[in-house]
Amino acid sequence: MKLHRRQLIKAMLATGGMAVVPHAVSAAMPARMGGPGRLNLMTDVAGLKIGLADDPGAYTGVTVILPDQRAACAVDVRGGGPGTRETDALSAGNLVRSVDAIVLSGGSVYGLATADGVVNWLGAQGRGFSLIPKKGVPPSPIVPTAVLYDLANGGNKQWGTNPPYHRLGEQAVRHAKAGAFTLGTAGGGYGAGAGSLKGGLGSASFQTGDGMTVGALVCVNSLGSVVVPGTRNFWAGPLEIDSEFGGLGASSRSVYGEDWGEAKLNPGARANTTIACIAVDVRLDADELKRVAMMAQDGLARAIRPIHSPFDGDVVFALSTAQKEVPGQNRELVIARLGSVAADTLARAVARGVHAATLPPHRQGRTWHDLPA
Repeated sequence: MKLHRRQLIKAMLATGGMAVVPHAVSAAMPARMGGPGRLNLMTDVAGLKIGLADDPGAYTGVTVILPDQRAACAVDVRGGGPGTRETDALSAGNLVRSVDAIVLSGGSVYGLATADGVVNWLGAQGRGFSLIPKKGVPPSPIVPTAVLYDLANGGNKQWGTNPPYHRLGEQAVRHAKAGAFTLGTAGGGYGAGAGSLKGGLGSASFQTGDGMTVGALVCVNSLGSVVVPGTRNFWAGPLEIDSEFGGLGASSRSVYGEDWGEAKLNPGARANTTIACIAVDVRLDADELKRVAMMAQDGLARAIRPIHSPFDGDVVFALSTAQKEVPGQNRELVIARLGSVAADTLARAVARGVHAATLPPHRQGRTWHDLPA
């Protein structure tokens, strides 16, 4: 294991010039470095499917994260204007802390109806929670949902009493699949805006040297900017792997005070929100996943400035597909590693979503690619 230079000097001074790596730490760390999964997408985590659906006319869309089996789950909410459904069910001490699906949707409060379409489809498949299964009594699918505000993006929202979200939810879950899926202007990120640029759906993955896989998926619709003021460099640039979002890396520019660069001007209440999900393939319980979700929120802070404002409803879910057991004996250190990797992976996913975003036909605005070189 390599120590940070400052840690190494401190260890050498404490041991008369001989650096000593604590045995419990060194034994729990992998012997080799990791890297992105095969697809560099959340679906690199075994046991997951992703479903996308959008409505170009309404300029909105939805994303469904569908585990193959019920999955332990937790959530961390930090924005000042969240829109959620069934997140209380994931709180400590409650009966059901596992999920049948997670929904990330556009549409603000209307988008919460996306979960109805997902619930109905899952229930028809016999999937859901049953305290005492009984013939003729349908199960109750648990589908926590978070929504972002895209009602004022220029799409046709004159839907009267028939918003499209129930339909979109069923469409997305019905066609959910493993493998590759579209980034950028797709799913829940279809009508999103990242600061003054087009936002979108982002995803990334990382496989540790000892075989654990972390995946992140995010719908970027932030008040804050994802790029360093006056540049095309993403705030997440130092974390970029293999030119996955433009290859510019870190910016050398200094930023002072309240220079927010490409942030949205005159933000309105609940007019933003970045919603995300972290998935891991090792077996963690809901309390352990809560810590992973909390640590993953720092990935948003590494990729968006400002974040968690009164005008955002930022939400991060974390779930486990339980495909393998936690390696080694030091479980707490493994959770710390997973949370750290989750934060970096989520930051990369934010940048990938904005980098991939395009403007649909007849829509105005700017994408990252319109920024001056």
